[in-house]
Amino acid sequence: MSAYVLLKVVHVISATILFGTGMGIAYFKWAVDRSRDVQAMRIVAERVVLADWLFTSPAIVVQLASGLALAHLAGYPITRGWVACALILYLLAGACWIPVVVLQLRMRKLVREAAAGGSGLDPRYWWYCRTWLRLGVVAFSALIAVFWLMVAKPTF
Repeated sequence: MSAYVLLKVVHVISATILFGTGMGIAYFKWAVDRSRDVQAMRIVAERVVLADWLFTSPAIVVQLASGLALAHLAGYPITRGWVACALILYLLAGACWIPVVVLQLRMRKLVREAAAGGSGLDPRYWWYCRTWLRLGVVAFSALIAVFWLMVAKPTF
């Protein structure tokens, strides 16, 4: 197996992990938030943060490194065409993901406090949640466009 094919397999697997983990996190957090069960929300908030550190973070790094290496091996310039567009969209998704992580940490703290104290959930939780969702929609939209660019490789 050539280095290019091996690298492409790594790239596809990391893209799958990045997208799949993000979708799974989004679904389970959305579902448990709708239940308004503070104990369940606490557990899911803790697992969301853990999953992001265990799966999403490494996939982000592997995805970027393998993508740049593949572009180099295939002779695609990274400053023009579909590769440049994909990089810009990838950076947009990353720019959304960083505040998402911060919001996840804040939501975890608030839901832990509510679960430990038996008190109601701080209203900031729901503002953080809406912001988290909006940023997630932008990030996932950008990643879908990146997938299209990687597959279609349009010339422009």
